[in-house]
Amino acid sequence: MKSTVEQLSPTRVRINVEVPFEELQPDFDRAFKALASQIRLPGFRPGKAPRKLLEARVGRGAVLEQVVNDAIPARYSEAVTANEVKVLGQPEVDITKLEDNVELVFTAEVDVRPEIALPDFSTIEVTVDPVEITDEAVEEQLLSLRQRFGTLTGVERPVQDGDFVSIDLSATVGGEEVPEASTTGLSHEVGSGQLIDGLDEALVGMSAGESKEFTTTLVAGDHAGDEAVVTVTVNSVKERELPAEDDEFAQLASEFDTLDELKADLRERVSRVKKVEQAGQIRDKVLDVLLETVEVPLPEAVVQAEIDGALHDAIHALDHDETKLDELLEEQGSSREEFDKDTRESAERAVKVQLLLDAIAEAEGTTVEQEELTERIFFQAQRYGIPPEQFIQQIGQANQLGAVYADVRRGKALGSVVDRATVTDTSGATVDTSELFGTKSDDESEDAEAPAGEGESE
Repeated sequence: MKSTVEQLSPTRVRINVEVPFEELQPDFDRAFKALASQIRLPGFRPGKAPRKLLEARVGRGAVLEQVVNDAIPARYSEAVTANEVKVLGQPEVDITKLEDNVELVFTAEVDVRPEIALPDFSTIEVTVDPVEITDEAVEEQLLSLRQRFGTLTGVERPVQDGDFVSIDLSATVGGEEVPEASTTGLSHEVGSGQLIDGLDEALVGMSAGESKEFTTTLVAGDHAGDEAVVTVTVNSVKERELPAEDDEFAQLASEFDTLDELKADLRERVSRVKKVEQAGQIRDKVLDVLLETVEVPLPEAVVQAEIDGALHDAIHALDHDETKLDELLEEQGSSREEFDKDTRESAERAVKVQLLLDAIAEAEGTTVEQEELTERIFFQAQRYGIPPEQFIQQIGQANQLGAVYADVRRGKALGSVVDRATVTDTSGATVDTSELFGTKSDDESEDAEAPAGEGESE
């Protein structure tokens, strides 16, 4: 077999393949074996009919068609491997010559990973927010903890922000009742904003037994987007009493004996959260610099597939009715043109990020250990609230394990870039990214841990 590759564009190639007929003999053998098992000829045992008789029965053209259909995928894969073509997606195959007993010639056009010129990562400089742990942030965490251990007590006064109320709700649109918007005995924290717009404002100042009407726009159900008149009735009012800030509370809410020890632990927790936030900001900014400075040709077919997937997800909850999508966008003050524009921009960025990080991973020789893959799977399963075994089964059935592997590899590739970038905070201090990303090289780690006198030869 002979194969050559033509570069049609930075992201697309044409693979030309020539296969002499003598190399197709194994394919003819398989084709006739399959025919013999399917066709019964008088006087011959199953599977033993001669080729000439089988060919006479089905015709030479049918045999050739079967052989070619079976041979092309394997010969295409062989050509891809031999020419080290990094394909993206499925090829468009065209048979350009089929001369019986002479040769089979076909072409395959396919998108490929573009060649990407990577910069010197040590020249990348970004500035991020510093890690600042304020007393207010610690007190906020302490207040949240106290609220978890608070008790609700009934009060005989008008509703205030932060109270817990039991309410009944009903709504009408154009004078007609909306059944799905009616409920009784609903518990609600005033000021949380978790229910309908205008409810919290209406509740403040009301007392148990009182009712009030207010106008709002419904956001779900058959009347989504319609203006409704809502009636709210307060059944009871309770306020939350918080435990005192003392050593007794520290012993109740934690493993610590004193309030000072609890606050010190909360400060450390706030610090960890701030460092995670800073690490995310560093990743985003380094990636932005890469995207701005590195030219990444985009395969249109891959971008279009990303766009199609986004559109499918958008209309999935709308019974796959694009008309409903247009109506929803109009209600939100947008349009289909803006949606399509934003979707394309997001798709192009997503594809560019994937191609860029894959190129970095390949250049860096980035690998993924089984432990790292397992850790990501467990994290994703926890995020979706399902057992890891069930999540593994789901991604296996959807053939998504490779996507999880690629995601981990890309994250490590970006980490290797961050490791060499210069990162400072807005105060001018240098940020130690190895502490945040754990990307310090093995040699550096060994030098740091070696006792004095070791790590150097005399």
